[in-house]
Amino acid sequence: MFFAATSPAFRSRSAYAHPTRALEQFLARTAAAPRAQTWRVEQDATSYTLALDVPGIAREQLTIGIEGNVVRIDSKADAPRSYHAAYELPTDLDVASSQARLEHGVLTLKLAKLVPASKVTELVIN
Repeated sequence: MFFAATSPAFRSRSAYAHPTRALEQFLARTAAAPRAQTWRVEQDATSYTLALDVPGIAREQLTIGIEGNVVRIDSKADAPRSYHAAYELPTDLDVASSQARLEHGVLTLKLAKLVPASKVTELVIN
């Protein structure tokens, strides 16, 4: 026979944890776990380079929308994985000069900065 000492607290506990308590513990462990960063941003004088990890998604299954200084990336309904993200950059973007490339599960966006047009008008001196 095997005998083990038990504490009074252990004897009074139920053999099974309450389901909501188990869920709370799982969510707490998940939230506390370190996550790998899945995006990188670099900047130079004329553009931003945004690199995102989107494994398992083909280029036909992604949509990229640019509005002002916000970039939205969404996967379509037929994609095997769901991906939805929005990134806000400090300056507005020039959509005509921007490029997107998807290679080996990494989406690289070269986003050109919009050069603000000068609205200065000259006054004629009389």
